[in-house]
Amino acid sequence: MIEIKNLYKRFDNRWITQGVTLAIPEHQMTCIVGKSGEGKSVLLKQIMGLIKPTSGSIFIDGIDITKLDEDHKDEVLKKCGYVFQFAALLDSLTIYQNVALPLTESGIAYTPETIMNMVKEKLALVNLEPEILEKYPSELSGGMRKRVGLARALVNSPSIILYDEPTTGLDPINARIVHELMYTRQQKGDVTSVIVSHDTEIFKYADNVALLHEGKIMFFGDAKTIWESDNPYIYQFIRGLTDGPIQSDITIDSEQ
Repeated sequence: MIEIKNLYKRFDNRWITQGVTLAIPEHQMTCIVGKSGEGKSVLLKQIMGLIKPTSGSIFIDGIDITKLDEDHKDEVLKKCGYVFQFAALLDSLTIYQNVALPLTESGIAYTPETIMNMVKEKLALVNLEPEILEKYPSELSGGMRKRVGLARALVNSPSIILYDEPTTGLDPINARIVHELMYTRQQKGDVTSVIVSHDTEIFKYADNVALLHEGKIMFFGDAKTIWESDNPYIYQFIRGLTDGPIQSDITIDSEQ
């Protein structure tokens, strides 16, 4: 469903992605990990069409979105939902208005009753009661705001969901709640999920892990077996062992 080929992105004189090539399996959950500053969020924003790559291709359902004008690109990306790192709720809008935003901006003539029902359905999916509909983001806890952001991403039933650090700033209990909500949604079998995360807890829920290092995908493999890897770089990274320099000159392939 999503295929990235030889993707490069440069800001001024600094290269962020430097030849990223990655095929993301359909109907599975793939987690992209890497050190801070490696460009994980930049990569995700390129997939979402929020940042234009310097060169390379991003195929969604066989269509290279980097070659499309804005109108045609928006049409392809309607199948995507995006969960921002800090929820990115609009403070001046109620929870109802925030969650309904993808529907009211879609150009489809939904009736008010239909929108209300869809909003309530997605809030229930992330374990939030309709009593919060008229509240504002500032009246909710950080964990609840994260779940509202997830509900907004789900409200138009996208076939692709992109998560940018969905548990940043959350305590372990709320982080696990969000992970389990993501996993429950994934188990329906009709969605492809891509997650950027620093939280190795996500390995319990993901199908695949892609390791981004120095602008390239250095490893792609089964999330359930990554803890068993005997590759020194992977071993050090996933355990957070920072006592010595990370061995960046090690060749890593998808068979390890």
